[in-house]
Amino acid sequence: MEFDYSCVHGVLAAKESGYETIMINCNPETVSTDFDTADKLYFEPVFWEHIYDIIQHEKPEGVIVQLGGQTALKLAEKLDRYGIKIIGTSFDALDLAEDRGRFSELLSTLKIPFPKFGVAENADQASALADVLDFPLLVRPSYVLGGQGMKIVINKQELEEHVIDLLKNIPGNKLLLDHYLDGAIEAEADAICDGENVYIIGIMEHIEPCGVHSGDSNATLPPFNLGEFVMQQIKDHTKKIALALKTIGLINIQFAIKDDIVYIIEANPRASELFHLLRKRMVNPM
Repeated sequence: MEFDYSCVHGVLAAKESGYETIMINCNPETVSTDFDTADKLYFEPVFWEHIYDIIQHEKPEGVIVQLGGQTALKLAEKLDRYGIKIIGTSFDALDLAEDRGRFSELLSTLKIPFPKFGVAENADQASALADVLDFPLLVRPSYVLGGQGMKIVINKQELEEHVIDLLKNIPGNKLLLDHYLDGAIEAEADAICDGENVYIIGIMEHIEPCGVHSGDSNATLPPFNLGEFVMQQIKDHTKKIALALKTIGLINIQFAIKDDIVYIIEANPRASELFHLLRKRMVNPM
């Protein structure tokens, strides 16, 4: 629903700017696939082969990927490789946010704290990392949709079982291991940026423990338990990261707060699960 909402409003905004709009989607339950939403609708699976054929035929001004969730975002690498213009945040910036090693280097440069982490490709590497990071650990595969495959483990047996299960279902994928900040509060901010100015649309505080995927959690707007010192850190971190990523469009950043220190969990340079709720609330930018 959230990405359907974003895509429809993207189409409406493009029409207002005088562009012919083309939608690619194969979900019959969405508003974006209504025959009168976009000027042209390609009711096709969102696979590269289909999309490239459509691009070759239509020769568009560019392609917008940040409104369609992780599925659309994964297309950015192919678009960039084939020299097709991405309207909005560049592929390099998208990859910088997704690549945990590069992103952590960026956070270190910006002097923004983040939980200790490591990357493993097999169970032996994960076990060795656990000795360095300490339990509990948040284990998840890289480059997947939202909270897919994410689990908090508290000992080596749980870690080994989960890693083997992940690699069986997603072979060849790298696994991210983060030290889990036990007792931390999770919050997130949605913002919009034109490359120079950052406007924070809203800051939400999660009710569930830190680590529950935002699409499955409850959140309050405005936050109910975050002091001004914490709120200022969230605002400062959001603006620094959005500008450092050279964001053009929307960005969602997730935080873990413990002992009044705001740590970065991840940044998603795209429309988030909660963006449509913020839009409907008509929150004043901060």
